[in-house]
Amino acid sequence: CNQKTSRLPVMEATETEVQASIDGLKSRNLVIETSGGRVARYAHNLERVLQVPSQAAALLTSLMLRGPQTAGELRISCERLHSFSDISAVQGFLEELAARAAGALVVELPRLPGARENRWAHLLSGAPKQDAPVADKRADGGSGGDLSLGELAALKANVARLEAEVVALKALVARICAELGIEK
Repeated sequence: CNQKTSRLPVMEATETEVQASIDGLKSRNLVIETSGGRVARYAHNLERVLQVPSQAAALLTSLMLRGPQTAGELRISCERLHSFSDISAVQGFLEELAARAAGALVVELPRLPGARENRWAHLLSGAPKQDAPVADKRADGGSGGDLSLGELAALKANVARLEAEVVALKALVARICAELGIEK
């Protein structure tokens, strides 16, 4: 349970704390005990209880774990639970969760000073505090010194993919300009 990779925030929970959390979730039918092996195993039941698709459950899970995030941050943090095709897909699911007839599960927060995008927060534990910290901030000022090798490799792969995309887009713009007789 005390996983240290691909986890922000890193949690150090005792067995008693974990069991108390599981018991609380079981009382709300949010987890169910599954059969198997020598140790108790549990499966989440969020999708059935809230009647949401797996994509929405991935978004809610990340918001509960990491706090308010932008659509772009959510796309990255949900990657292991669900791979969204682009940010507009994330935005679409967030808007559906905010406009649910059975009651909103997320809310779009006002843009913070200096921020480019609005953040989203879950409503599962009530209205969020307006001064909630931005997700992914570290106490050490964001130096990134506590990144795991897997997280670093994923970031490097993301940068390489984005650089390749920029090169392709520059070539496309150059071709279009040439076809239209426009000098850059």
